[in-house]
Amino acid sequence: MDIASRRLLALLLFTGLPAVAFAQTMPTSQSNFLQIIREDVKVGRGADHARIEAGWPAAFEKAKSPYTYLAMTSLSGPTEAWFVSPFESQAAMGEAMKMEDEPALSAELTRLQRADAEVVNSVRIIQAKARKDLSHGAYPDIAKQRFWEISIFRVRPGREGAFAAAAKAYGAAVGRAGADVGFRVYEVIAGMPGPAFLIFSSVTAFADFDKMMAADEAIMKAFTPEDGQTFEKFFDGAVNVESHRFRLSPEMSYVPKEVRAQDPAFWMPKRAATKPAAPTAVKPSPQQ
Repeated sequence: MDIASRRLLALLLFTGLPAVAFAQTMPTSQSNFLQIIREDVKVGRGADHARIEAGWPAAFEKAKSPYTYLAMTSLSGPTEAWFVSPFESQAAMGEAMKMEDEPALSAELTRLQRADAEVVNSVRIIQAKARKDLSHGAYPDIAKQRFWEISIFRVRPGREGAFAAAAKAYGAAVGRAGADVGFRVYEVIAGMPGPAFLIFSSVTAFADFDKMMAADEAIMKAFTPEDGQTFEKFFDGAVNVESHRFRLSPEMSYVPKEVRAQDPAFWMPKRAATKPAAPTAVKPSPQQ
C-alpha cells in the first residue's frame, strides 16, 4: 500500500460513530481503534512539509470529503508530523481502504504524495486498540486542545499484565490525590515493535504542562507501598519508555467547518500579504 493509500486509510473522523454519520462533530469519547501516520520530516524542511501537507485538507474539502483528521508536529525528539485518526472498528478501516481509487481525489493525492516524498525521510503506520480499562479522567474537548504529550511504553513479551497493573495503580493514585488529570491508553496491535502501549494527554496551552507536572508530583505522593511494588514489577519488564510533545497544526489538519468557525483566528489565521519588491532603477550607461 503506498503513502496515498495509507493516508486515505487514516481519514476517518475522531469519533466512535459509524462511518456514515460522523462528519459534523469531533469525538466526545475515546475511540475503539486508533491509527497514526508518523512522517519523519527531513531536517530544515519543516516549513516546506507544512506547505505541501496543507494541500491534503484543501483537496479533501474540495471533494467534500466527510472524513476529517488532526495533525500535530513534534516539539521534542525527531522532527516528525503525526496524523492521528480513530476508528469505530477494524471493519471501518477496511471500508476506508476502498477510498484509494476515489477518482475525484486520486490525481491530486498522487501529486501531493510525490511532493511529500521530497521532504519526508520515511513513513510509519501504527494501529492500536483502546484500553479504556486503563484510561482515566474526562474526555477533553478535542477541538480546543492545542498541545499533546504522548508516551510510548515498550515491555517484554508476556509482561503486558505488569503494565496494566501499573496503569491501574496510577489511576487509583490520581483519585486519592484528587488530581485533575486525564489520559487515554492504547495498546499497539501493528506497526512497531511490541508489546507496546501509547498514553495520550493533551492541554489547551503549553503552560498547562506546569500544572500537569505539579499534579504528577502530588500523585506520586499518593502512592501506597503496594503501588511501589507494582511499579517495580513493571519496570523490571520494561524495555524502554519515551515521551514526546506535539503542537497541533491547524494548516495540516482537516476539521469540520463548524469547528473552524468556533475559533477562526486559530484555524484560519490571516496571512500577511507580501508586497512585491519595487523594481530597481537601472542607471543608463554612457553609451545609451
